[in-house]
Amino acid sequence: MICTVAEAPGLVLERLGGERRPVILLDGGSGSGKTSLAARIGEEWARRRTDRLQLVSLDDVYPGWEGLAAAAAAVPAILGPTGGYRRWDWARSVPAAWVTVDPSHPVLVEGCGALTRASAPLATVRLWLEAPEPIRKARALARDKGGFDPYWDMWADQERLHWTQDRPWSLADLLVAAS
Repeated sequence: MICTVAEAPGLVLERLGGERRPVILLDGGSGSGKTSLAARIGEEWARRRTDRLQLVSLDDVYPGWEGLAAAAAAVPAILGPTGGYRRWDWARSVPAAWVTVDPSHPVLVEGCGALTRASAPLATVRLWLEAPEPIRKARALARDKGGFDPYWDMWADQERLHWTQDRPWSLADLLVAAS
C-alpha cells in the first residue's frame, strides 16, 4: 500500500491488531525523513495507546561511517529475547554503553538497514520511506551542518548495497512517499 507521511502513523497503528509485542521497522535512504516519521508514529502511539513504545534509532547502532551492514545485521538481535545494542559514541568513534530493549514492550526500529530479509519476519508492520536522492542529499547535508559531507558518497554506496541485497521496499507493508 502506498501512503503519505501524514497518513502513515494512523495506518501503522491500524495494522498492529492485537499483537502482544508489536514491532515496527522503518527503513529508507539517508535524509528521507525516517527520524521525523518515527517521531510522528510515536506521537500517534501516545494518543491512542497506553503502553510504552521503545524507539531504536540505528544512528545509535552504526559502528561508524562504514557500519550500515553491521547495524542491519544487529536488528534481529535487538528485537530478540535478550534484546539490546551497544551504542556508538560518534564523538570519540568508539563503542559506548549497552542499551537494553525490553522484549515485553512494543518497539520501533528506524534507520537505513532496519528492513532486511532477516528482520522482516520479526516485524508486525514494515515501512519503506521513499524520497528522491537530490532531496535526501540536501536534507542530510543541511541537517548535519557539514559533518556528513565527506561521508555522503561512502554512505550512499552502503545504502545501494543494502538496497541491492535486501530490496527493503519489496518487504514493506507500507510504501511511504516522503514530502
